[in-house]
Amino acid sequence: MTGVTLTLPEVMQRAVAAYQHGRLREADELARAILSVKADYFDALHLIAVISAQQRRFDEALASYDRAVALRPDHAEALCNRGATLHELKRFDEALASYDRALALRSNYAEALCNRGATLHELKRFDDALASYDRALALRPDCAGAALFNRGNALRQLKRFDEALANYDRALALQPDHVEALYNRGNALHELQRFDEALASYDRALARRPNYAGALFNRGNALRQLKRFDEALASYDRALAARPDYVDALNNRGNTLHELQRFDEALASYDRALALQPDHAEALYNRGDILHERGDLHDALAHYRRALSLKPDLADVYNNLGNVLKELGQLQEAENAYCEALRLDPNSTAAYVNLAASKTFKPGDAHFAAMEALAAKTEGLSTTDRMRLDFALGKAYADLNDHSASFQHLLAGNAAKRASIGYDETAALGRFDRIAAVFTPELIAAKSGGGHPSVLPIFVLGMPRSGTTLVEQIIASHPAVHGAGELQLLGDVVRTVRGPDGNSAPYPELMLSLDRAALHQIGARYVAMVGELAAKHGAPGAECITNKMPSNYYFAGLIHLALPNAKIIHTMRDPLDTCMSCFSKLFTAEQNYAYDLGELGRYYRGYERLMAHWRRVLPVGRILEVRYEDVVADLERQARRLIAYCGLPWDDRCLSFHKSDRPVRTASATQVRQPIYTSAIGRWRAYEAHIAPLLNALGIAAVAATSSR
Repeated sequence: MTGVTLTLPEVMQRAVAAYQHGRLREADELARAILSVKADYFDALHLIAVISAQQRRFDEALASYDRAVALRPDHAEALCNRGATLHELKRFDEALASYDRALALRSNYAEALCNRGATLHELKRFDDALASYDRALALRPDCAGAALFNRGNALRQLKRFDEALANYDRALALQPDHVEALYNRGNALHELQRFDEALASYDRALARRPNYAGALFNRGNALRQLKRFDEALASYDRALAARPDYVDALNNRGNTLHELQRFDEALASYDRALALQPDHAEALYNRGDILHERGDLHDALAHYRRALSLKPDLADVYNNLGNVLKELGQLQEAENAYCEALRLDPNSTAAYVNLAASKTFKPGDAHFAAMEALAAKTEGLSTTDRMRLDFALGKAYADLNDHSASFQHLLAGNAAKRASIGYDETAALGRFDRIAAVFTPELIAAKSGGGHPSVLPIFVLGMPRSGTTLVEQIIASHPAVHGAGELQLLGDVVRTVRGPDGNSAPYPELMLSLDRAALHQIGARYVAMVGELAAKHGAPGAECITNKMPSNYYFAGLIHLALPNAKIIHTMRDPLDTCMSCFSKLFTAEQNYAYDLGELGRYYRGYERLMAHWRRVLPVGRILEVRYEDVVADLERQARRLIAYCGLPWDDRCLSFHKSDRPVRTASATQVRQPIYTSAIGRWRAYEAHIAPLLNALGIAAVAATSSR
């Protein structure tokens, strides 16, 4: 300070003026010059601390605040600013203590109360945070914008989403361009499942800050909920352009690609996430979901277990783990996994559905009581949650022989599911008629004699819940057979076929333009695909490979022409037992005709007409028909008949089908792990008083079913 005649207070005044005009470097140098003369000059220490904190040099700031507070323990502002610095250093308990010391000196210190609320929020003491914000608002209404915003954040953490929304709206009325308030308002709306409004709030935030990665990410989440998957994907991609290391965006991008059935791209997105963060549990279990869907059950299991080792409280992963274990035949382990999912999340309706399918309820069952209590709630349950509960309770009440209550829950669950899907009954029934119109005896005769000669394929088809899984399990217990489960491969092959003009007509009209060479190509492509699949799953030398996609009854005529040596097995069961079994299930794959009794009955009649058509136009004996009731009545006779039809030597293991360790991936996965039982025969009679729409829709089929008993 050579040549300067100013006093220390005058230098301090210059330092403060420089700070107020934004000349931080000059202010800092002047304050440090004062300290070189007088090391215990409080105002200089305090200003240096403020400047250091503003420049995010928090450790230096804290050291200066500590020296200042040691000189003036009663300086409320220094204690408040010290608390803010400790907050930035994530030393939240110490920050809270510093605010409390400031407030003990000045109880009406609104800024300290506001900051204290933010620290209490970080400590997850949300009710205390609200109280602190409320005291600040009462003292200083002019700080309402920040306090209301923070108050909304605390309410959102307390899951008081309506109140949170009201606070964000009040904050935005004061400051319409508050980007964070718009963003968090969108988050509250998302929690309230008001996804269109959430989307609008994110868009308002992005209009002010176009590269706001968090808003782009949550915008993608809202679009996913609205099933606008392509737009969601674009939003995640924008988030990643703004922040390439945004692991959660990569994860949810993978989920969206999964929804779009772009599985390889989804896996690549998860892999990018895991390359950035190998311990990202959600990406691991989502990757496991795709592996599960592809039938790579052991790999899926490994992913789920790895995810749980990282994050043991993931209820959804335990639920999915249970599904894989069930398909692998580890039924007790599966039930344990569902129970663990419910221990972690007693409101997991997906786990209740799976648990209900895997056990028999008895009086006094704790899970039954928990389901009833959850269903009794008047709010807090989404439509999907209530629908799942209705299906689970429908099963539970049936186990407890209260079929009236069972039916009421099934009716409600099916109605909710039906309201959530699109089903064009006219088109569905018309498809049966179109197939019959195309596959005339003349077309069959004209196009026969080609096709691929392989004896590898076995098709097990019929209505869902008619015994297709049981029949496949019997056949696949033979050592020469690989049971591939429900494969969409035939439909996939058909969709790739082009006519002579290079265009792809829809099935069945496509058949009119196909020659024998094209039919041979369809057969060859199918054989190659199932062969690759069997090899992938450890059965490269299988002599036969089953495909038990029930709806392959659409393709029976095509199978005959494209694969003339393939075996076609049609399973049948009492129409009313079949339909009521369908009505009691919340299918994972869409069976959109199954959720209304009238529609279900009319669809069944359409399926019956098509099967009658195949009997008329295909050679006698081309399709082996097997009645579920006959298999139950005389397992060995029917099993021998099946194996003989498949051209295989008899093997006694086919009678012990329930002991097979092959994966079973259908709604009957639990049942086929048991020996033959008769209790499913005539099960519809327990609901007879409630199913008039089904009886009317089935007509003669219902009368025949009733009169045969």
